[in-house]
Amino acid sequence: MNISKSLSFFCLLLPFVFLHAQDLPIPLNLQKTFTKQTRSADGKPGINYWQNTADYQILVDFNPTTLLVQGTEKITYSNNSTDTLRRIVFKLYPNLYKKGSARMVNLDGDDTNDGIVIDSINANGYPVEKEKIEGTNMVVNISPMAPKQTISFYIIYHYQLNKGSHFRTGQIENNADFVAYFFPRIAVYDDIDGWNMQPYLGTQEFYNDFCHFDATITVPKNFVVWATGDLKNCQEVLNDVYCQRIKEAEKSDAIINIIDSSDLQNRNITKGNKQNHWHFEADNVTDFVFAVSDHDVWKSSSVLVDSTTGRRTRTDAVYNTIHKDYIPIINYNKETVKAMSFIFPKWPFPYSHITVVDGLDQMEYPMMVNDNPVETTFDAITLTDHEIFHTMFPFYMGINETKYAWMDEGWATLGEWLISPLIDSTIDDDYGMKRYNDNAGTEIDLPITTLTTQMNGTSMFLNSYVKPGLGYLFIKDYLGDEVFFKSLHYYIEQWHGKHPMPYDFFHCINNASGKNLNWFWKKWFFESGVPNLAIAEVKKKRKKYLVTIEMKGSKPVPIYLNITFADGTKTAIHRTIEVWEKGNATTIVEIPATKTIKKISLDNTHLPDVNKIDNVWTN
Repeated sequence: MNISKSLSFFCLLLPFVFLHAQDLPIPLNLQKTFTKQTRSADGKPGINYWQNTADYQILVDFNPTTLLVQGTEKITYSNNSTDTLRRIVFKLYPNLYKKGSARMVNLDGDDTNDGIVIDSINANGYPVEKEKIEGTNMVVNISPMAPKQTISFYIIYHYQLNKGSHFRTGQIENNADFVAYFFPRIAVYDDIDGWNMQPYLGTQEFYNDFCHFDATITVPKNFVVWATGDLKNCQEVLNDVYCQRIKEAEKSDAIINIIDSSDLQNRNITKGNKQNHWHFEADNVTDFVFAVSDHDVWKSSSVLVDSTTGRRTRTDAVYNTIHKDYIPIINYNKETVKAMSFIFPKWPFPYSHITVVDGLDQMEYPMMVNDNPVETTFDAITLTDHEIFHTMFPFYMGINETKYAWMDEGWATLGEWLISPLIDSTIDDDYGMKRYNDNAGTEIDLPITTLTTQMNGTSMFLNSYVKPGLGYLFIKDYLGDEVFFKSLHYYIEQWHGKHPMPYDFFHCINNASGKNLNWFWKKWFFESGVPNLAIAEVKKKRKKYLVTIEMKGSKPVPIYLNITFADGTKTAIHRTIEVWEKGNATTIVEIPATKTIKKISLDNTHLPDVNKIDNVWTN
């Protein structure tokens, strides 16, 4: 493009960007994404948007007895950016357990170790002379790598899997393990921060590129492997009857016992080789994990997820039979996938399978879930659907969880609220509401858009889960389902398989809904303040009761009025956040005076309100 024309274009673009943004404060580093045209004011990826990717070929040998992980990998990395790269940053997530590494979690003493040991590394066939490892980051200097070029790394490494400190990966019990973050990977290089240098400290979660994974996992016979991606060599690792059962489950609504207790007793599930090599492949995913066990049963079924194409998703539950709470997990899995595909977010489940493993944490991964046993049906359902919902956010939408946890946890929280009652109508989930009420307006109650890296504890919980979940719910209520799903789907269409930042989300919803929602984004996501409604006054005027609702706080919330009449009958009235759109502090709700009203109350069970004393009026 001609330089003078380019400058003229930017001069035209900038007023549009910031007029469109209106009152939303945009940090200077994020403003640059608009001037570089990698992002656009209508929410779409800009004409210059790019993201890097890699192809991983991984061979890993895992010993469930010694917990030794030994791997080799070839990484072919593509520089799709406009920059010449002179270094490559790797993430070594298992170094959370390395002696001396910075961390924000407490480890069992026996779990500190040497971290990932790089036995050798070369780039384009030449040994790398020096790599700098600091915590979970490894920096490798390279010859200048111009845009559109690729570089290949060959790495041999090993490390000891953690045994007792269950932070998203490790030994579940003897001969059962969930192995995540087990290979050196290239960090994200993006148009916002360049290299992601944020260390993994055990609290904030992850940010990875969309890549292709071809992985072969070697384990002793009698051990079964479940993993991200599709099993490519079933006939080589499982005896025929089990391969047939998997095929049957992939086509059936019925629940199939792929491995049951009698199969485990017979010890004739896998091929009789001393070791078996399980080959999996996954494309366009942000991570790859696997689980192994020689004593877990495996229930499986599948769900139609796309009525147009007839595509189905296999749903699995893998568990130790001593954990009776896991028996219905296969049903919760199925119902969640079905609800996600047709009810919320009403988007066909994007992957070929989702496997819930009886594990050691409460954590999501592409196509895999690692959930600890729980005591109640409520906990089992809400945990299962929450973690499966993460399939959409952050995996289908490549959210930077490290910085913007609210962009994925908030959606999973809303998914939990909406889907759990569909699985069990008795569930009444007010997840985190009391904690928000107790802490709203205090020093630790920070704006949602505060970077996740700058928070911990209750602040991080409220801003990652409860508050954004409420914000999304209020917008859904305000827009109505038709416009809301149109807007949400526009966002998904634009950014699945990419890396959206907060303003991409805000702009997409504004653009697709045809409404400028910045008044709400600003108050709920960017500013401090508290939710606090009150019944200020009730007047009877002719044939109407006029109920004045005052927004004493600065956080707009919907109005839910419960009315009790003198004859004992009841009714309810609802108003969306639209009543606060013009910045007014009060609004009047009219109630026909066909009967005498005895009591009016603001519903405060499922809505935050820091002062409930003024939520009731009695006649």
